[in-house]
Amino acid sequence: MAYRSTSILDGVSVTALQAQLVQMQQAYLQLTSGGKIESASYAQADGSRSITYTRANIADLTQAILAVQTQIDQLSGQRINRRRPLRPYF
Repeated sequence: MAYRSTSILDGVSVTALQAQLVQMQQAYLQLTSGGKIESASYAQADGSRSITYTRANIADLTQAILAVQTQIDQLSGQRINRRRPLRPYF
């Protein structure tokens, strides 16, 4: 009997996962490059207003990206990360 681990992403199509992966990677690049605004203030006729966006935790975002990549790998049988396996030499 083959053991298959379950994931919170089970049931999501590969197409949807790939679209989400692109969005998450773009958000990661914007966060790491400083492209996301964290807070902004502006004035209106009835007074000043401000809005604050919370910065996503980059470590959590990285883990989510890796989880989506792993799920895509399992569903499609293709490897997203094309890194060669490490072989120890003695």
